[in-house]
Amino acid sequence: MRTVYVNGEYLPENEAKISIFDRGFLMADGVYEVTSVLDGKLIDFDGHAVRLARSLSELDMATPISRDDLLEVHRELVTRNGIEEGLIYLQITRGSDGDRDFVFPDPETTAPTIVLFTQNKPGMIDNPAAKRGAKIISIEDQRWGRRDIKTVQLLYPSMGKMMAKKVGCDDAWMVEDGFVTEGTSNNAYIVQGNKIITRQLGHEILHGITRAAVLRMAREAQMEVEERSFTIEEACAADEAFTTSASAFVMPVVEIDGTALGEGVPGRVSMRLREIYLDEMRKAAI
Repeated sequence: MRTVYVNGEYLPENEAKISIFDRGFLMADGVYEVTSVLDGKLIDFDGHAVRLARSLSELDMATPISRDDLLEVHRELVTRNGIEEGLIYLQITRGSDGDRDFVFPDPETTAPTIVLFTQNKPGMIDNPAAKRGAKIISIEDQRWGRRDIKTVQLLYPSMGKMMAKKVGCDDAWMVEDGFVTEGTSNNAYIVQGNKIITRQLGHEILHGITRAAVLRMAREAQMEVEERSFTIEEACAADEAFTTSASAFVMPVVEIDGTALGEGVPGRVSMRLREIYLDEMRKAAI
């Protein structure tokens, strides 16, 4: 049985409880982060900690734990649960003042709720999906406008994932005003020759931690990076495509809306970036 963390306590998962009036439950009034664990160490922890602070600030929500204490909790959960390859999920909500109201509770009297738990996922590095590549469909982006804040409002992305599953595909890329925003749980990229194209940062997409690392590594490897919007039509005509996320790292895409990319197998650039990312991040893990 897993050990989880709830508001300062390490507990067996079946003893973990929060109030039914918690605003994360009632209003999706919360933020989250997912940090990968490889070789029993944390991948890009500082990047996640910085983005967490930004998300909390954008929602005018108090920070209930310091960076150093948060790191200690992550490491303790890794140790207690014996995680070699897996994930640590962190969620902070605005808490509970004992009732339901659209108005924010007084932060002086209502403490945020903080929850962390682990997911043991052996085989993340040698994921068979990365060897065969993902098949993608396109769907309309119907989410709220502030996707740069990593909130727990994940209903539509979850619906999008199910739309893909129902037609035998792996994921969906969302499209707004004719341009791809991102995947349901990842950032989206296409490759033309040696050029990597991905949407520019803004309120329309999540500022991915893995995205930032991969683009930096691509530039260091002398690959050209262009940050701009692209269409599904442009993606279908690309040499290759891929996504990035904390849990799947760099995932090649081999098909979009039934159109095979390149030779229909993971592309050279995608696979090279996955190799570079995993090598560099494992070296830098803490």
